[in-house]
Amino acid sequence: MVDSVHIASWNVNSIRARQERVASWLEQHRPDVLCLQETKVPDDIFPVEPFRTAGYDLALYGQKGYNGVAIASRVGLDDVRRGFDDGGDEGGARLVGARAGGVQVYSVYVPNGQFVGSRQWDEKLLWFDRLRALLQGRHGAGEHIAVAGDFNVAPEERDVHDPEFWKRQVLFHPQARAALARLCEDRLVDTFRLHHEAGGLYSWWDYRGPSLARNLGLRIDLLLASPPLARVCTAASIDREARGGKLPSDHAPILADFRL
Repeated sequence: MVDSVHIASWNVNSIRARQERVASWLEQHRPDVLCLQETKVPDDIFPVEPFRTAGYDLALYGQKGYNGVAIASRVGLDDVRRGFDDGGDEGGARLVGARAGGVQVYSVYVPNGQFVGSRQWDEKLLWFDRLRALLQGRHGAGEHIAVAGDFNVAPEERDVHDPEFWKRQVLFHPQARAALARLCEDRLVDTFRLHHEAGGLYSWWDYRGPSLARNLGLRIDLLLASPPLARVCTAASIDREARGGKLPSDHAPILADFRL
């Protein structure tokens, strides 16, 4: 058990393509726990050595070419669970959980949804309900729980550069926002909004065109905490700098500090 924990999350859009960037970022920031999404690699060929060299244990749930989630921890890693384990179709490697530093951590990669009205869209909405059911079934209200990752939904208008355009799309559609709100109600808190009220602060920018330079982004990467953990959240941030440079992911890392 530790008295504080620094948790980060990053959709890396292929860990093999960006393993050097991730290793450099870990050396610079030294989070206690890093949740990864879109690792896009089977577990048996995940590049584990850079993490082990930096002092991190790994919980992996990957697949070839798509999806993939992981948790890296230097404060212990126990009770690893992969997927929903509810008898339904997992829909790919999108959810892994473990205990790290006295916190129950989940790394999540919510389905994109393709387009509104599609089968993938229905699966996306159901995915939120399945995650809510999992959290309710496994955990009591007093536990320290962190659910971090790429939610593929921006929660509010201040999290989107053009709400009128995006509200017709899968990343900001009212139904997707309502599904996220149901997941969170009374059980999960958006840690970033505990420390930042302003809009225009994003975690994802499209590769196409001058999206990053013009800050045409969305905040779809979230670090959610159960109320007991949220009460001891001392800081939260988005590392926009990591979105730039050579061969970046289209997502920036997000971070939060907790004094346990």
